[in-house]
Amino acid sequence: MDLIVTVLTDDRPGVIERVSAVVAEHGGNWQDSRMAQMAGKFAGIIALSVPDAAAEALRSDLQALSDVVVHVAASQAAVPATRLHTLEVVANDRPGIVAEVSRALAVIGVNVAELQTSVEPGSMSGAVIFRARLDLGLTPQQSLAEVIAGLEGLSDDLMIDVIDQ
Repeated sequence: MDLIVTVLTDDRPGVIERVSAVVAEHGGNWQDSRMAQMAGKFAGIIALSVPDAAAEALRSDLQALSDVVVHVAASQAAVPATRLHTLEVVANDRPGIVAEVSRALAVIGVNVAELQTSVEPGSMSGAVIFRARLDLGLTPQQSLAEVIAGLEGLSDDLMIDVIDQ
């Protein structure tokens, strides 16, 4: 059985070891994960497979980890085949910019495979700069040019770099 596990806890050494030990204990195979520390918290999402007979015990033991919030769900069908493109979006920071960018992508029907954002001081102006790295899945009917045009239409100060095509 394929499972998706999400983890959230205070950041400290040993979190991954505790979760991975429970997975291994039940014969689970850790297939894919994204994990990060931010603002004193540790969060992750893990795709695993486990023998059907061990799935409920694994779910129970993961959820029993003290001071670690764990959510376990059965994996869903994968999204349709897409071409992956990575873009970097840079603009002056402002409230709602992530909502603007995500709305523009949703209108076009683009699947966001991964999103990383940060803010940093501008090198010359001192203004705060918003930076986003987006891994986007485009279907054969969608064009990268359409995505870029949709994003660039959000504001005059928004710049887009295509990292790979």
